[in-house]
Amino acid sequence: MKKIAIINGHPNKNSFNFGITESYKKEAEKSGAEVKEIIIAELKFDPILHFGYQKRMELEPDLLNAWEIIQWADHLVWIHPVWWGGMPALMKGFIDRLFLPGFAYQYRENSVWWDKLLKGKTGHIITTLDQPGWYYWFIYGRPSVNQLKRSTLGFCGIKPVKTTYIGIIRNSTEIQRAKWLQKVGELGRKQK
Repeated sequence: MKKIAIINGHPNKNSFNFGITESYKKEAEKSGAEVKEIIIAELKFDPILHFGYQKRMELEPDLLNAWEIIQWADHLVWIHPVWWGGMPALMKGFIDRLFLPGFAYQYRENSVWWDKLLKGKTGHIITTLDQPGWYYWFIYGRPSVNQLKRSTLGFCGIKPVKTTYIGIIRNSTEIQRAKWLQKVGELGRKQK
C-alpha cells in the first residue's frame, strides 16, 4: 500500500487548491493508498528562519508532526498556487523551518558534498496558475517549480518529481474546474 502525504500550501482554505486536495485524496484512497494531509494554513508555527542556519530554532509541535508525516510517506504531493512566479510565503516559511540540515539533508564534514536524507521518496507538484502552464514555463522559466523540484526536493533526494499545471484559474468556469478536479482525481487514482 502506497503512503502519500499531501501538502497543501495555499493559505486560504476556501481556495480551489483545497478542492484539488480533496479530489486527489479521495481517489487515492479509493485505489488503496493511505493518505495523510499537511494543511500548512492550519499549522501554528513561526515561518521565519530568524537566525538563518547559524542557530537552530526549536520546532513547534505542528512542525514536528508534519515532519513525522513526511518521513512516513513514500510519495509527497505538493499543491499550491503560483503568486508572483513563486510559492506563497507561508509555504516557503514551512520549507525554510522544516527542511533542515540533519533532517532533510546533511553536509559532509570538510566537503562540498552532502547526503540526501529523503532518498527513496517520490513527488508530484500540482500548481495552479493564472496563465497557461506552457507560458509560465517558456516565458518565466517556471521559478516556483524549479525552486521546489530542484532546490528543495531534489537537494534532499526526492525523485522523480512530476509536475501538473492547472490554469488559467482566474476566469475559469465551473465546467472547467470540474474537468480539472477529474484530472487530479485520475492522478490520485494512479497514485502519481
